[in-house]
Amino acid sequence: MERYHPSEVYELFVRHMNTPRVVVDSGVCATATLVQVHSARKHGMLLEAVAALSEHGVCVRKGYISSDDGRWFMDVFHVTDAAGRKVADADALLARLESSLSAEALPRAAAGGPAAEGLTLLELVGADRPGLLSEVFAVLHDLRCNTVEARAWTHGGRVAALVFVRDEETGAPIDDAARVRRIESRLRHVLRGGARCARTVLADPSAAGNLDRRLHQLLNEDGEADSRGAAPMTAVAVQDWGERGYSVVTVSCRDRPKLLFDVVCTLTDLDYVVYHGTFDTDGDHAQQEFYIRRSDGRPISSEAERQHVIRCLQAAIERRASEGVRLELRISDRRGLLAYVTRVFRENGLSVTHAEITTRDDMAMNVFHVTDVAGRPADPKTIDEVIQRIGTESLRVDEERWPRLCSAEGDAAGRGGGGGLFSLGSLVKKNLFSLGLIRSCS
Repeated sequence: MERYHPSEVYELFVRHMNTPRVVVDSGVCATATLVQVHSARKHGMLLEAVAALSEHGVCVRKGYISSDDGRWFMDVFHVTDAAGRKVADADALLARLESSLSAEALPRAAAGGPAAEGLTLLELVGADRPGLLSEVFAVLHDLRCNTVEARAWTHGGRVAALVFVRDEETGAPIDDAARVRRIESRLRHVLRGGARCARTVLADPSAAGNLDRRLHQLLNEDGEADSRGAAPMTAVAVQDWGERGYSVVTVSCRDRPKLLFDVVCTLTDLDYVVYHGTFDTDGDHAQQEFYIRRSDGRPISSEAERQHVIRCLQAAIERRASEGVRLELRISDRRGLLAYVTRVFRENGLSVTHAEITTRDDMAMNVFHVTDVAGRPADPKTIDEVIQRIGTESLRVDEERWPRLCSAEGDAAGRGGGGGLFSLGSLVKKNLFSLGLIRSCS
């Protein structure tokens, strides 16, 4: 009989206790697949679970978060595919969740980026302007950098981008110090302008983690949320529940993919812990409520802190609201492809608001959201001309894109920019501790 040292027994016990129990059940509910995560509480575990669901491509329709205020928690999610049906491959979803939440995988940033081996990561932050991404990709092409993967968001007059490159000739990562300095200098020149300085950083690709989370972090560090001049389109409120020592965050906006991820990601990166919460959707509208404390156990303690949380959540929700026409490009990859495509956009008066660049097996699979240079919807004739020039077999308009968030004349104005969202604890107090919600599909 094999014997274990007491320290090894204790290590195995701790690993077992800290490994979440995940259940995926498609038989409980007629309209959705039920996902339950039960585990010892660990900071960031909720974000890991939500990120794994997002990366699997499922949509969270409703659910709740409950804990015993410190040691254990249970998360319940009702999820569907993008078409609103039950998840077809529940076993694959279970495997992804178990892998993402395993003791060996934590702590880590949730998956979502390319394989880091052999790539160099550039992080770019600066003032946005029409044609900026075209200039960035032109500079990289001129410096013999092949862009393999990239993500770029624009919001509030700022742009953040993560660009994974390698040497155009050798395919090796770019690690020569002199060449790196030259690349950074050229890109900083392109990103010049604005009230705040541009920033180009050579980062460790293996530490990039979830790319969406990193883009949120870059824009938050840049102060984009606190410097916006336009009226917010998303209704967010933060109230106090002093008798229980919680701050209650409520969100009401148009539903869309990854909405829950964006909210949980922002709260986590602001160093708040979600102890309880509910989230629900009604048609295309989403309501979320979270009971939070800071990581030191205290609730939000000042008006300035409350306003900062509201602004950061509004910015996180709205910056993913991809404005403009969604264009999908699928074409054999070649040198200078991105520089050429984005130059065609710029020459036809189109501005890229969001971009997702992917290369798989020598195929470029890219998504661009474009507007005119003033941020208005692009002229359909201009879109047709761009498609004709790049290639009708390669570039197409995605007709089934999710709608934009609430318009300024719609939800935000109707709710007064966040005032009077819900009564304090209205969602949690009614549903959170009801065991029937675990089986509920209504």
